[in-house]
This record gives sequence, C-alpha cells and structure tokens, in this order.
Amino acid sequence: MSAAVERLAEQAADAARVRALTTDPDVIALRVERVRTQVDGLLWAGIVLGLAFTMVNVQSFAAAGAPMWSAAWWVAWLLDPMVSLVLLAVLRAEQVTARYQVALPTWARRTKWLTFAATYVMNTWTSWGLGDAPFSAARVVLHSVPPLVVFATAETGPVLRDRLTEAVHRAVAAGPAPAAEQTPVVHDPVEPDVHEPAAEPAPRIAAAPVRAPRGGGRRKAAARPRRLLADYVRAASEALDSARDAGEQVDVTPAWCRQVTGCSAGTSVKVAAALRAAPASIDSARSRDSRPVAGEEVAA
Repeated sequence: MSAAVERLAEQAADAARVRALTTDPDVIALRVERVRTQVDGLLWAGIVLGLAFTMVNVQSFAAAGAPMWSAAWWVAWLLDPMVSLVLLAVLRAEQVTARYQVALPTWARRTKWLTFAATYVMNTWTSWGLGDAPFSAARVVLHSVPPLVVFATAETGPVLRDRLTEAVHRAVAAGPAPAAEQTPVVHDPVEPDVHEPAAEPAPRIAAAPVRAPRGGGRRKAAARPRRLLADYVRAASEALDSARDAGEQVDVTPAWCRQVTGCSAGTSVKVAAALRAAPASIDSARSRDSRPVAGEEVAA
C-alpha cells in the first residue's frame, strides 16, 4: 500500500470519527448549552440597558418639576427601580421554566405586561404632549424604542430557550438508542451446610511396650493380647481391695487408675467412673467370696 493511500485512509477514518462525534446527542447537547449561555447573556444585556435608559425619563415624570436635590426629587428615583426589579424577577423565573418547557401561570404573565405598560407610559408621557411639554413625534419614537425593545426581548427569550431545548430532544430521538444496562444478577447467599461433629472414637488402649529378650539372636516378640475396659476395671478393683485390706484410704481418681493399671488417660477416666458408680457391687462380690461354702466348718 502506497503512502498516499495510507494517508487518505487515515483522513477518512478521522472524518468518520468527527462525524460520529458531531451527531452524538451528548455533543449536540453540549453545543446547545453553549449557545443557550450566549443567548441568555445577550438578552439580559439588552434588557438591563433598556431599563437603565428609561430610568431618567421615569424620574422626570415622577419628580413633576420638583426642585433638584429636594426630597421629592430624590424619591422620584425609586419609582423606576421598583418597577424594574419586579419585571426582572418574573423574567428570571421565566428563564428557568422555559428551559424545561414549562409555561408561566396567568398572573405571572399579567405582572410582566403590567410592568412593561407602566414603564412605557411613564417614559413617553411628556413626549405625547400630555404634560407641560408640547407633543413631539421624534421624542415619542426615541422614548418608545427602549421599552418596546425590552418588551420584545422578554417575550422572545422564552421562545428561544424552548426551541433550544426542543433541539436537544430531537437530537436524542434521532440518535442511536442507548444500550440497555444489564441488571446485575443478585444471588442469594448460600449458607454452608452445617455438619454435626462426628463422635470421637473411643480411645485406644495403648499396649505396653514389649522388650526384646537379651541374647545373641534377635527374636520377634509375641504380640501381647489386647486388654479390654473390663480387664482394667477388674485390675483396678483388685488393687482397690488390696489397698483397703491393708487399711489404706484410697481416692479413686483417673490418676490412681493409671498408676495401678497402666491404662491411658482416656481409659483411666472410664475406669474411675466405673469404680465410683458400682462400689456396692464390688463389696457384695467381696462378701460372697468370703462366705463359707456349705459343708465347710467355720473356724471358731
């Protein structure tokens, strides 16, 4: 591929990206907002300048020939700002409502027209020859232009803002449909299975170590038979009887059972429990062993 073809392909790709961004609804909305800001700034500048121009004529109308610097002359300056501030408040609210295509209530529009009419009449009263001054068509035109321009600007502003908002809506409607957001799937937490602890197996009885016989040849030691719990109980019972016959006071504890039988710690607990649970059976067995057999003589 030649350099000219590559350069042309890059320009075509750049043009495609620019076109895609130009028609993007978000880019269009950003541009419209910039235009809206410029339009609002220019409209407000024209309204403020027009109201400032009418201030002098309204003050002259309110002063009605009062001496300069007198109280009436100073109070006359308050008439035009009073009317203008109410008008500006209505226009500011209309600026916001028009952006979202919400119409003003009836009384708001009546207030706006009333303030405009009052400003126009006070500004052109003397020009119409209604006062001491003679009628002057030039003065009527001169003092009519600013109020009428302010009135036209205030009426045109909401329409322009409404159209700018409609332009954004149409751009969004003509643009590609936004991709549907995938709702994340929420899984219920899985509780772990509760397993009951397995029963501990009975402790094994450790067999006593078998020592290899001394001698020259090594012989395999014979496996010692496994002792049961009953064997340990019997051995402990015999040791207990022997100790009691000797007059010793024995406290049947697991440690004592391990000492006399050589059993493990777990088995010694069971042996001690068996001895403490059945002392009567052991005594009765011992008494049976000592009872004389029929036909034998009892020693005197």
